[in-house]
Amino acid sequence: MSYEPPTPPAELPTDIVNTLNDSSPELLRHVASYAEDLAEYREREARLAEKEEENEIEERPDDLPDDVPSKATITIKEINGNRYYYWQWRDGDKIRSQYKGPVNPDEE
Repeated sequence: MSYEPPTPPAELPTDIVNTLNDSSPELLRHVASYAEDLAEYREREARLAEKEEENEIEERPDDLPDDVPSKATITIKEINGNRYYYWQWRDGDKIRSQYKGPVNPDEE
């Protein structure tokens, strides 16, 4: 074990280095434990988000327009006695819809 204080990583902001330098050994051990747990949590969340993105891309229907989110579902609306398919999804508190086509293509 060295009798010299450790050199902080260059990526570590100065204010964090100063705070750590002023901390007790007990607090430093708590910080180290928390930092390790937080790093593992963030890495896991990033992996899950990446996996979810891959699943969304794989599950995206071929006929889904680019401006319609992959979570959209198909709904049938009847207008003036004719039935039409619409993409429908929730956007915050609002329900959004986009025309897809007639239920019976001969009606177009």
